[in-house]
Amino acid sequence: MFKANEVLRVLALLHSAGSDVWVAGGWGIDALVGKVTREHRDLDLIHRIEQEPLLIKTLETAGFIEKPAWPGRPVRFVMSDLNGLELDLHPLLFHSDGSAVQSADDHGGTFPYPADSFVAGLIEGVQVPCLSAAQQVYFHQGYEPSDRDRHDMAQLRDAFGITTHF
Repeated sequence: MFKANEVLRVLALLHSAGSDVWVAGGWGIDALVGKVTREHRDLDLIHRIEQEPLLIKTLETAGFIEKPAWPGRPVRFVMSDLNGLELDLHPLLFHSDGSAVQSADDHGGTFPYPADSFVAGLIEGVQVPCLSAAQQVYFHQGYEPSDRDRHDMAQLRDAFGITTHF
């Protein structure tokens, strides 16, 4: 399981190397609500596609290696270390207005990220860049939710009074 101190270590490592990353997924929701609400098996990170070579080199130096994933590139890729820490990495192409897009498939489809999707939250009292509650809700649509997904959406409803579809 991915612990808060490990999240902060990975974020500090990437930040010190000059990689812009935002926490997404379950850890991103925990950052938004400002507390750890459940166990996490991985860490989802959003990054600038043009910084990907630096990000990969930094992570490889820290002992992470790329492993097969589905869906894989260009949508996302996964890196893990010998201790079993797994990073789910999502490359974004940013526009001059601060918005971004992520590949959705091999056929040119994209996921939109409005400029206001990029906010800050707290993990163990440390401010971290993360995705907004609205963007988190957007990504939790169109599939059968797991118990973790239901838990995460409940956290956002309780913390922000927003509507989710489950």
